[in-house]
Amino acid sequence: MIRHAVVPAYLLLCLLLGGASAAGFAANLALQLAALPLIGWAAWQWMQGGTTTAVRVPLGLMGLFVLLAIAQLVPLPPALWTRLPGRDMVIEGYRLLGLPLPWLPLTLAPDAALASILWLLPAFAVLLAMLLLGAFRGRIVAGVIVAVTLASVALGALQVIGGESAYLYRVTNYGVAVGFFANGNHNATLMLVCIPFLAALQAALLRGGRSPRSASAVRLLVGAGYAVIVVGLGINASLAGIGLAVPVALGTWLTFGRMRPMLRRGLSVMTLLLSLAALATIAVGPFGNNLFGQQTTDPALSRQTSFALTWQAARRFFPVGSGTGSFQPVYRTQERLDTVTTVYMNHAHNDWLEILLETGLPGIVLALLVVAWWLRRARAIWIADEADPFARAAVIAIGAMLAHSLVDYPLRTAGLAAVFATCLGLISGARPYVRVRRQASNVRHLAL
Repeated sequence: MIRHAVVPAYLLLCLLLGGASAAGFAANLALQLAALPLIGWAAWQWMQGGTTTAVRVPLGLMGLFVLLAIAQLVPLPPALWTRLPGRDMVIEGYRLLGLPLPWLPLTLAPDAALASILWLLPAFAVLLAMLLLGAFRGRIVAGVIVAVTLASVALGALQVIGGESAYLYRVTNYGVAVGFFANGNHNATLMLVCIPFLAALQAALLRGGRSPRSASAVRLLVGAGYAVIVVGLGINASLAGIGLAVPVALGTWLTFGRMRPMLRRGLSVMTLLLSLAALATIAVGPFGNNLFGQQTTDPALSRQTSFALTWQAARRFFPVGSGTGSFQPVYRTQERLDTVTTVYMNHAHNDWLEILLETGLPGIVLALLVVAWWLRRARAIWIADEADPFARAAVIAIGAMLAHSLVDYPLRTAGLAAVFATCLGLISGARPYVRVRRQASNVRHLAL
């Protein structure tokens, strides 16, 4: 059915064109424009038939997110906004210029706040199309994620050995295997997401009782896919990607591997210990990470400095925040003048801290509500009578993206935001669209 290809096709476009947050404006504009018909179609379907119980919570959370974003742009009178934390520098600026205090919105960067809403249109379109239109199939979605990931690894290898001509964006990490992205860490995130979806595809393909030869071919191809991902993580060299690959791979193995319950419980404890050991090794080992230990190379641009200054600013603007899109101008007010150069910090490299800075307590509470819903759905998916491999893969993928967001900003690209939205749709309980068939009536009428 053509309808089932809508989300996979749009997801494919997002992954191929939406790999940058600070570049690729034309491609992202095209994705945003393409999202509008999907959102309109979903809204029309909603008005026609309402919603099912399964999708009301994610729709409600998305509605709260939209309300929070719109609230950032509502003009406030001077008597109100001057009482908000952190606005003293704005008041002082108008005083020095001798200008009266105008009505201003909550956000200190209204243009960037509006742009942030537009950047999320692709993710909104994917989620609404899955929840309200059922325009997807789990197997096709997983196939798109796996295919693009393997192609991205191949492109990344060409970038490492082929020079600047193989890169898709002008503002990028030259010398790093970034694939279809501008940031190497985002390519690593996609590889992490691919790990459970490869296992889900294998489980779905083997479920139909294939012949031994076909089953061997499936296992061989999936094994080759894993080998490509291992190579991809190696040439990508993202420390966070390599560190998170251990819990993601072990969690995937525990989820989809066949083993006795007692053995599974024992391996679960071992998985937790090995995951903590891997992350600790990456954190404190001699790998040149810029978060822990003494920083000797560009300390002003390290995550250690970024986290400290963002936390400092977040405390200043708590509990309402500085407003969506205001990270860059606010962060610059925290930097020491002797460390300022032509290179600047575009994001906090910790989305949780950036959310706290920009949206304060309301944003963090909303983010925690999403996490709570994810955990609740994960429990329901694991105890379900009939296992859904793609929903289980989505649970693991969401965990990987949320964890990677502690040291980066993967969800600020249209491609990975669309993947995240796809995973939310898969765990929501939404089902693919089924055409209603008319059946001939068997009622006999008596002729009088």
